[in-house]
Amino acid sequence: MARNEELYQAVYQGNKDRALEAVKAAVDAGEDVATLLDESLIPAMQQIGQDFECGQAFVPEMLIVARAMSAALEYIQPLLTEAGVEPKGKVCAGTVKGDLHDIGKNLVAMMLKGAGYEVVDLGVDCSVDKFVGAIENGAKVVLISALLTTTMPAMKTVVDQIKPQYPDIGILVGGAPVTAEFAKSIGADGYGATANQAVPLVEKFFA
Repeated sequence: MARNEELYQAVYQGNKDRALEAVKAAVDAGEDVATLLDESLIPAMQQIGQDFECGQAFVPEMLIVARAMSAALEYIQPLLTEAGVEPKGKVCAGTVKGDLHDIGKNLVAMMLKGAGYEVVDLGVDCSVDKFVGAIENGAKVVLISALLTTTMPAMKTVVDQIKPQYPDIGILVGGAPVTAEFAKSIGADGYGATANQAVPLVEKFFA
């Protein structure tokens, strides 16, 4: 089935009300909910992510699109469950202890939800125990965010305490001051410079 252009454009343009109307109309017309997700919703989020990486879109646009995506996804989520569409996997995302910034983390969570993953949003100022709790409840990948250079050491604390106990859990890090070199130095399993890069990193881990 081809893309539902009305739904795609509504999400891509960040029109929350139109996105909700379009997804309801598509469902009422009998369109397959899994196809709506795979062919319309996910591509819209991927496109705005690519626009961001190319400098053609900025954080406000990303947030508006994520809001529209969230509205459509919230509507079809129960239908996906009824249709027996299982999440690709379970992950958790949180901002480290001492850091109250959540924009990047929220975008990553929305990207992953849109890509079909079950995402446990741990919020901000997360202790190691919060991440451990999510792991014990089935999360296979931990995504850690930091926006302040002063809170970056807390990422190492999370890695140091989780890896010995849960060696098979993937730990991915990101945030404005974080670099690939820093991620490697603390023993993280991966690093994403943008929210858009989180999806392929998680997909690679589950593969």
